[in-house]
Amino acid sequence: MIDQFLNYLRYERNRSPRTVLTYEINLRDFETYIQGVDDCLSLDTVDTDVVRNFMEHLMDKGRKPASVKLALSAIREFYRFALLRGLVAKDPAHCVTGPKKDKPLPQFVRESELNTLLDELLIGDNYNIVRARTIIILFYETGIRLAELVGLDDNDVDLEKMQLKVTGKRDKQRVIPFGEEVATMLRQYLLLRDNEMERRTTALFVGRNGERVTRGSVQVLVKKYLSEVTTVKKRSPHVLRHSFATAMLNNGAGLESVKKLLGHESLNTTEIYTHTTFEQLKRVYNDAHPRA
Repeated sequence: MIDQFLNYLRYERNRSPRTVLTYEINLRDFETYIQGVDDCLSLDTVDTDVVRNFMEHLMDKGRKPASVKLALSAIREFYRFALLRGLVAKDPAHCVTGPKKDKPLPQFVRESELNTLLDELLIGDNYNIVRARTIIILFYETGIRLAELVGLDDNDVDLEKMQLKVTGKRDKQRVIPFGEEVATMLRQYLLLRDNEMERRTTALFVGRNGERVTRGSVQVLVKKYLSEVTTVKKRSPHVLRHSFATAMLNNGAGLESVKKLLGHESLNTTEIYTHTTFEQLKRVYNDAHPRA
C-alpha cells in the first residue's frame, strides 16, 4: 500500500522527490512501529489509538512537535488515499491531532546590558542622542509597542501625573505610569526639540524634517544602540517590550499588573514571560550552586 501511495505522489500529484522521500521515511517508521506492537497488526487493521501511540512514541524519542506533526500529516494523507482507493475500510488517523508547536520564548536584553547602554554609552546633549535615549528609556520603562510610541502626541504625555495615554491594538486606550527618570528625559528632550526643531506635527517624537518619526527610523535607531550591548538575535523595539515585562516579573510585579501595563487582552499572552523568568532563574541556579 505504501508503494502505491508513493507512486501516486510521484506521478499523479507531481510531488518533489524530497517530499516523497519524507513521506516514505515517516510511513516506513509507522509500519515498523506497528509490527513491533503486535505481529497481527497491519496498516489496514490499526485503529486510532495506535496512531496516537505512535505520536507519543516519536515524542519520547525526542522528535520535536513540528517533526511529529509532519509524520502525522504523512499518515493522514496516506489513509485518505487508501480509503478512496478502497484499500482500507476506515481512516484511523482522521481524528488524531498533532502536538502543539512549541512557542519560542521571547528574547530580552539583560538589565545589566541596558544599564550599560543608558548609563554609560547613550550620554550626550545633542538632539539625536537625547531623542534616542528618551525613546529607548520609554520602551524599556513602559513596555509600549512600536506603533504606540510612534503614535504618541504631546497631549498624550502628562508630566505632572507622570503617565502616558497610549492607543493600542484595535484603538483600545490605556494609561501607563512612568518614573522620575522618564519624566526627566522627556523634559530634556522636549526642551531641545522645541528649541532646535521646526515642528510640522503634533507628534511627540519628530525627525530632523520636523515630521513624526516613522516606524522604520525607530527600528533602525533601536537596533543600532542595542547592537552595542547585546548579542541577542532580535534587537527591535519589541525586544525592549519583552525586557520590560521580564524585568517587572523578576522584581516582584504581579502577572495581572503586567498584563494591564502591556495591554494584553488575555492573561495567557502574558504568562509566556513567566517561562522566561523561570529560565533565567534556572541559569542563575546552575551558575551559582556548586552541585547543580
